[in-house]
Amino acid sequence: MIKIYHNPRCTKSRQGLAVVEASGKEFELVKYLDTSLSTEQLNEIINILDIKPIELVRKNEAIWKSNYKGKDLTDAQIVAAMSENPKLIERPIVILDKNGVIGRPTELINELLEK
Repeated sequence: MIKIYHNPRCTKSRQGLAVVEASGKEFELVKYLDTSLSTEQLNEIINILDIKPIELVRKNEAIWKSNYKGKDLTDAQIVAAMSENPKLIERPIVILDKNGVIGRPTELINELLEK
């Protein structure tokens, strides 16, 4: 089953959702701003994406710039920051089984769904 972590206010996230919808496949929509992701959920996503936690952070967000930028943070602290401030999470994230992508650009979502 496909799972998309989505922020309806984000243009790129809406574009990613449109790609998933156009695939005609069943999917689960997770509006992660409405229901914050736990550190365990974020760690699972990070492992599936095979990235470092910092790669999932939106570094241009005001929250990041004012509270975290320039600090020497551990991976656990970065994950905790994203859990506490879900606006920091890159979007959209699309997971299919044990594979996943950050859907920027949306072509990455197409590649994932073709697997």
